[in-house]
Amino acid sequence: MRFHFLLLPVSVVVASTLVCLAEERHENFDREPAWEGHNNRASVPEPQRVRQDFGYSKTQHAGGASAGEVGGFLTPAAESAYYAKPIASATFNDRLQASGTLACVGSQFHVLLGFFNSKTVNEWRTPNSLVLRLYGRGEVFYAYVEYATARWRAGGDSPGGFATTNDPATGKSQLQGFAARGKPHTWSLTYDPNGNAGGGSLTVTIDDQTAVCLLDPNHKQDGATFDRFGLLNIPKSYDQGGEVWIDDVSINGQQENFNADPSWEAVGNRRTYTTEHVRPRFDFGFSPTRFAGGERAGELGGVIFRGDCRYSDRLAYYGDRLETVTLDKPLRAAGKVAMRRGVSDSTVLLGFFHCEDSIAVSQSQSSGFPINFLGIAIEGPSREGFQFYPAYRLADGSQGYTRDPDAPHILPDGRSAEWSLAYDPPATRGAGRLTVTYGGQSVALDLAPRQRESIARLNRFGIVSTWIDGNAQSVYIDDVTYTYRQP
Repeated sequence: MRFHFLLLPVSVVVASTLVCLAEERHENFDREPAWEGHNNRASVPEPQRVRQDFGYSKTQHAGGASAGEVGGFLTPAAESAYYAKPIASATFNDRLQASGTLACVGSQFHVLLGFFNSKTVNEWRTPNSLVLRLYGRGEVFYAYVEYATARWRAGGDSPGGFATTNDPATGKSQLQGFAARGKPHTWSLTYDPNGNAGGGSLTVTIDDQTAVCLLDPNHKQDGATFDRFGLLNIPKSYDQGGEVWIDDVSINGQQENFNADPSWEAVGNRRTYTTEHVRPRFDFGFSPTRFAGGERAGELGGVIFRGDCRYSDRLAYYGDRLETVTLDKPLRAAGKVAMRRGVSDSTVLLGFFHCEDSIAVSQSQSSGFPINFLGIAIEGPSREGFQFYPAYRLADGSQGYTRDPDAPHILPDGRSAEWSLAYDPPATRGAGRLTVTYGGQSVALDLAPRQRESIARLNRFGIVSTWIDGNAQSVYIDDVTYTYRQP
């Protein structure tokens, strides 16, 4: 660890700029640092047994014309598994179509059926995909139409989707449930590159119900490549699994009746194993790896779930101890970062926080940002994939964040990039400004006037969990420099 001193402007009086001597630390993680961890290597929830047992079968659950079908037991898990037919490489500029019969068995399951790319499957929503998502709950399953581009930007059903509009209890529209417990259904999935005025549309039918998903503006320009069609588990964290079967399938005009084994590509589809990737089992801190592109091996990162402030064992952090700093003087941090995995509805918070306030148990679910946090959020919304932007929440609960479509996008592809964080209290006539840079692109967030006067105690720098739960990311940072003392 090395120490640095930085001259930063702190205020303007008449025409003179006053300066203060801010002190910084540099951590390259070439050995395990003496940072403080709270629940970052969690022992709960317990590891879970994952069962994947699907592929070709001589059975007839899906209501096909004869014995032989594809399917079985699929479990959502971080480790992807699929059984799929290789197809000629296609893009958003090609028409794609599939149809057949299906049957869902069991009270709970979560499965993808459709077109995807075998080289990019490692999260949900998985990039390069055009799929029907089947979500089992008791006597029924729900169906969602989804896509994701090569840049992880995603979309779902247009308003309405598979919905009814006459809920007698509320008068509001509600999701259409389809009979589970093994009842056969017919289905079709059609991607039309000319639909939606040339922007692309995905239409799915189940029996006599239809849902249409229109690609968001500009998403088609991201591009996408598809090389498989078939069944894919939801690649996020462990959840309960169930059986799904398909038969009499037509893929781009080619019929598959499964009278014999089609010898589709099988990846992880016949195995049982134990996984520790169970929500929200945190597993981050010092790592001997070098994913972030540091000068030497050793970095900070791992599996970082969203937290939940209602429960003490669902909040976590890993951070260096600081002399308490405030928003009256400048703060700065910089380093390298790589995101190796990102699941929809996930967030990583990096920056300055408080070791007690930021993990205080509270029944409030009004914000996902912890009290007394100032830094960077890595998260969606899904339509934008993952962005890298400034965020804060002060002691009185006031908060701010930037979700500008033009804010920097970070891709969960493992590539290393430079990042920085700078807080400037004199900016915007003394209200304060937080600027974040990723890969040379910057975005600024101005605090509201007098907002920073709320007591903000910041005595740690590192990674801290959110206050509203969700999925996980795998993020790593290295070669970090950060303010640790203000005069």
